[in-house]
Parts: sequence; C-alpha cells; structure tokens
Amino acid sequence: MHTVQSPQLQEATRSLIDNLLASEVFVAYQQACAQFNVDSEARTQLKQLFDLQASLRQKQTSGGVAQAEIDALRALQQKVEHNRILMTYAQAQQEAVNFLREINTEISGLLGLNFAKLANHATC
Repeated sequence: MHTVQSPQLQEATRSLIDNLLASEVFVAYQQACAQFNVDSEARTQLKQLFDLQASLRQKQTSGGVAQAEIDALRALQQKVEHNRILMTYAQAQQEAVNFLREINTEISGLLGLNFAKLANHATC
C-alpha cells in the first residue's frame, strides 16, 4: 500500500532524513560500516562467531555442548573483542540506535503519540 503525503510532509520528511544522515552519530556509523565492509578479516571473524553461536545453541537444545566447543567460543569472542574495526562498528551501531530512540522519543512527545509505532503501521 502506498500512502500519498502532502508536499509539506514530504519536505519535512526529507529534511529529517537529511539531518539524521548528516548528524555526527550517523557519519561515524557510515564510516564504521565502510571500514567493516573493506576489512575481510573483521567480516570473517564476525561470521565465524555468529555461525559458532548458532551451532552451539542448536547443540545445546539437542543434547549438549562439549567443553572444547565452549572454549573455542570464548576464544573467538575474545578475538572479536580485540578487533578494533569490529568494536568501532558495534559501538557506532549502538550509538545510532540510541540516537534514533532519542529522536523517536522527542517526536513522540511533540505529537503526543508513539511516532515509531505510527510510522511502522504506515509502511506495512
């Protein structure tokens, strides 16, 4: 379903998006994403961590996990935690999420309703 917006609402929406993307938080996030995307080692480490976590969750529900597997997970977690690119990326991502929550709270207060919930229903 496509919702038609008034020209004023379209302008306000475009302005909000442009300002969000130009904000310090989002510029830092975009830079962190770019660094992450060009660092194949960081991407590989993160994929390995996600894959191992998923595998261990599945094994845990179907019978058990060996101590060696837990040790391997901890070692990989430490490797990821010491990867500057990954930590910068994770921190920038969290700061962007927190910033958007603050923006939502501010807009919701001005409108007197939950803006994010309203926006989510408008796009479904």
